[in-house]
Amino acid sequence: MLAAAVLFGGASAPAFADVTPLPASFHSEDIATDGATIHVRVGGHGPGVVLLHGFGDTGDMWAPLAIDLARDHTVVIPDLRGMGLSSHPEGGYDKKTQAADVRAVLTKLGVDTSVVVGHDIGTMVAYAYAARYPDKTTQLVVMDAPVPGIPPWNDIVRSPLLWHFDFGGPDMERLVAGRERIYLDRFWNEFAGTPAKVDEGTRQHYAALYARPGAMHSAFAQFRAIRTDAVDNKDATTHKLTMPVLAIGGEKSFGDNEAIVMRNAAEHVTGLVVPGSGHWLMEEAPAVTIKAVREFVDGKPVTGALPD
Repeated sequence: MLAAAVLFGGASAPAFADVTPLPASFHSEDIATDGATIHVRVGGHGPGVVLLHGFGDTGDMWAPLAIDLARDHTVVIPDLRGMGLSSHPEGGYDKKTQAADVRAVLTKLGVDTSVVVGHDIGTMVAYAYAARYPDKTTQLVVMDAPVPGIPPWNDIVRSPLLWHFDFGGPDMERLVAGRERIYLDRFWNEFAGTPAKVDEGTRQHYAALYARPGAMHSAFAQFRAIRTDAVDNKDATTHKLTMPVLAIGGEKSFGDNEAIVMRNAAEHVTGLVVPGSGHWLMEEAPAVTIKAVREFVDGKPVTGALPD
């Protein structure tokens, strides 16, 4: 599970030629939450949209979508706790706590209600946010990831591709230290429909970010918390979400399972499978993905199809 692309505003992090920058109209700031400091990019004007990244990338991945949405929305792009340029607390990596981080960020920015968009681990946080703050969530978009505890969760986690859910601890950190690029390449190569679409500049950009002190320790903690997340979501099928939900899967990755999962947790689900794409939707099929999200946010039928 994973994603990719952008840094800006003078942030002290590496950047490479293939990483899309946000426009100068966006600004960045660090916002204190309960136990963490969250690095956030903000731009645009209008109703709120918050974009939540996953493992293997940071909020930088969302630049192309953010540029589109900022035309008529206030776009908020956090780095999740322990990832990117956010702080690395020892705990709080359960998705319910991270949902509270997102709520604290939006409150500080004066954004009362918003569309919530997530990919990978960001999907898990986005669901936790919508479940915890349904009155603050106008629409929910989830992309190419399961939600812990929601059927068919017990079948999904049996996949040998998901061995990394239980990978972590001091010895595993020693194995990966100095070899972050090798570890990340496994995700970019095995979960992509077309690995070359996660280009070299993108790979260098994120490998450098995940090589920062504490970054892999925190990343492993994101996955180790998934068992707790499954318990937190145990009532999902009996207390379904009522806001509109768009569930997007890559044809060569999670596919229509994204909609199957969300129909077990939400009453109004639109499903979309992006042809030819693997897990990395914003890298492999950005135009189709952006079009689908825009259609959904605008209340139009979601096709995702591009004109010939």
